[in-house]
Amino acid sequence: QVQLVESGGGLVQPGGSLRLSCAASGRTFRPYDMGWFRQAPGKEREFVAAISWIGSSTYYADSVKGRFTISRDNAKKVVYLQMNSLKPEDTAVYYCAANSSLRTLRMGSSDYWGQGTQVTVSS
Repeated sequence: QVQLVESGGGLVQPGGSLRLSCAASGRTFRPYDMGWFRQAPGKEREFVAAISWIGSSTYYADSVKGRFTISRDNAKKVVYLQMNSLKPEDTAVYYCAANSSLRTLRMGSSDYWGQGTQVTVSS
């Protein structure tokens, strides 16, 4: 069982930056691949980024490539999403996810989800 708690969301102006964090905890420690997803009002949840267990492989949605960076600190059990050059269309609830398969994450599914953190990009 894995519990995920996101933090770092908020209101930011277009062109600004935010860094989201996802802290993992639980009795069972396994090497999970991690991902970030987002859901805007009235839209389906979409894949944003994913990172392999050892951090050697990362994947991004085309809409965020070059602006967002996913990273992880396994010693602290934390995954980060650095978001730069934010746009109004990045406004959404951002969710952290953990899964034993990177492919599954990239396909939009996961075993474990956080509760989400709101990111609003507006002037």
